[in-house]
Amino acid sequence: MTSNRGAPARVSLPKATLYVAVVVAFGNSGDAAGGEPHFVDHSLLVAPEYPCTWPSHPFPRFAITHQRKIGPESAYNVDVLLIDGNTGTQLDVPPHSVARPDLKREKSGPLGLAYTDKIEPWQFGGEACVVDVRDLLDKAPKGVSPLVKPEHVERFETRHRKVRPGDIVLFRSGYSDKYYRPLPEGRRFIADVLDRKAPGYPDPDPDCMEFLGKRGVLALGTDSASMGPLPDLAEPTHYAGLKYGMIWTEGATNLGELPATGAFYCFLGPKHEGGPYGEGRAFSVVGGDLPKRLIESCQKKRAIDLSPTLSPKLPLTSPGIGTGNHRQVYLKVDFLYSKYLDMWHHGHLMDAMAGTHLVPPAYALPETNEPVDYEPEIRGWLDQYEKKYGKRGASKMTTEKVPLEWTCGEARVIDVRALSGTTKQRDWPASPEVTVEHIKTYERDTRALRAGDVVIFRTGHTDKHLKPEPADAGMWLDPLSGKAEGWPAPGPDAIVYLKEKGIRCVASDAPDLGGVDPRRALMTYWALGSREMVGVEMLVNVDTIPAKGAYFLFAAVKVRNCHGGPGRAIVLY
Repeated sequence: MTSNRGAPARVSLPKATLYVAVVVAFGNSGDAAGGEPHFVDHSLLVAPEYPCTWPSHPFPRFAITHQRKIGPESAYNVDVLLIDGNTGTQLDVPPHSVARPDLKREKSGPLGLAYTDKIEPWQFGGEACVVDVRDLLDKAPKGVSPLVKPEHVERFETRHRKVRPGDIVLFRSGYSDKYYRPLPEGRRFIADVLDRKAPGYPDPDPDCMEFLGKRGVLALGTDSASMGPLPDLAEPTHYAGLKYGMIWTEGATNLGELPATGAFYCFLGPKHEGGPYGEGRAFSVVGGDLPKRLIESCQKKRAIDLSPTLSPKLPLTSPGIGTGNHRQVYLKVDFLYSKYLDMWHHGHLMDAMAGTHLVPPAYALPETNEPVDYEPEIRGWLDQYEKKYGKRGASKMTTEKVPLEWTCGEARVIDVRALSGTTKQRDWPASPEVTVEHIKTYERDTRALRAGDVVIFRTGHTDKHLKPEPADAGMWLDPLSGKAEGWPAPGPDAIVYLKEKGIRCVASDAPDLGGVDPRRALMTYWALGSREMVGVEMLVNVDTIPAKGAYFLFAAVKVRNCHGGPGRAIVLY
C-alpha cells in the first residue's frame, strides 16, 4: 500500500507591513538567475479543510487542537497536533517498500532500516532538475495516472544536461497547483481519482525509476499527491526507486517558480523514530551565489543534523511547573499493519513544540491589542515589561506565515556553557542569563553580527540530558522543580540587542529560549514576538558546527494557525 498525500498550492506570506516579499518567477527553460538569493516555498498548507491527508480508511485525519489560549489560564498559545507522515508535503524513505533484512523476504535488504531518522542530512538537499511533464496533466482515463517515462527525462537532458548523482529530479505537472483546494472542491486532489471520477495524477513508472536509479540519482520530487501511479503501479514504482536508496518529496507545489537547473532544493521534516515516511517542508533557494554553495556542500556530504530523534521514550516536551501544567507528551499512534513489512503505519499525537521546533511571534502575543485577561501576577509582569521595553504588541504571525528566509542564514554559535554553575542554589529554579555583554564579547572575539545571521546559543544541555528513563529528569523536571540549575537562556535585553543587529532568528540547544524562571521567560518571548523575531529550540550537535562557513537551515511543517511548529534543522558547510 502506498501512503503519500497532498498539501497547499500557493505560498502564504505575511502582510506587507510585516515583510516585503519579492517573488521572482522563472520559466522552465533557463538556469538560475543572478542577483540576490530568495526562497521559494514548495509546501502545501496543512489544515483540516484541505485534502492534506490520504482519504482512504483507516488513515487518520489531520487535527490541530488549540489546547490553551492566551488568557487567564495561560500566557501562551499552546497547540497539539494529530498528524501522520502522509500529511501535506511529505517524504518517503526506503522502508516504505523495502523490508528489513532480518525478515529475509524477496524485498528485504539493509535499506529496510533507512528510516526518516537515519537518512543522512546531505541527502535532503541538492540541485533541482525540473522535468516539465505538464503535457501529461489530465491525459488519462478516470482513475488512471499518466505515466512519466524515461524518455521524458531524456527530453529534459536534450534541452539542458544529463542528470547525475547529487541532483534532485523534480517532476512538474502542475497537478497540486491546479487541484489542491479546500474541500469539497479539494476532493479532486485524491478522493475523486480513487473513486474513478477524475484522471489520475502524473507519475513515473518503474522503468523511469530504474533509469534514474542507475544514473545514481538519490532524491526525487513530484507535485502529484503521491509518487505512485494509479491504479496498479504504485508499489512497483515505489520499490523500483526505493531499492536504490532513493528518498523523495510527494505533494510538492510551485515548481514553476524554479529554473530548469541551478536552484538549491531541500526537504526538511521532523525526525520520527522508525518512520517509513514523514510530513515536512520543501523549499528552494534561487539566485545569487548561495544555491551553488549549498549544492556543493550536499554533493560533498558536508552536512550536520541538529535535530534529536523524536521518540516516546525521550523527554521531548515540558512537564510544566505544578500539577496539570504539562504539555502533550509525544505519542506514536499505530493505525494500519503491513504484514509484508512487519510494520505499523503510524502517526503521532504531539505538542506542536516537540523536539526541534519553531517559536513564532503569535506564541506569546495575542492576536489583537485588546486588553488580555491575564491572571494578576502576569498582569504585574506585563506592567514591568512595558515600562522598560515598550508595548508588548500583538501578532497573527503563526507558523505558516513565517518566511523561510527568517529561519535560514549564516550560523553564529555563541558558546555560553561557562554560565552553568553561576546561580545560587537558594535562588532555584533559575537559569543563568545570557546578557548583551556575553554577545558583545563573542563579537569582539570573532566578528560583528550581521543582518540575516542565525544566532545559536550553545548550552550543551540537550546533548547532556535528553535521555530515556530513569535518566530523563535532568532535561526538564529537576531544573523546573528547583532540584538543579536551569539551562542558560537569553533575557529580554539580549533579544533587544540582537534585533538592533538585524537578527531575525535566535536558536538554542536548550529545551527552550526562556529558561526556568517563568517571569523572565515570558519577557524573553514577549521581546521576541514584539520585534517580529522567531526562535528555534531544542537543537543537538551544536558543538560540531564549524566556526566559519556554516549555513543554518530550519523549516517547520506548514500548519495553518499553529503557534509552534515541529521541523528539522541542519547545517551545510
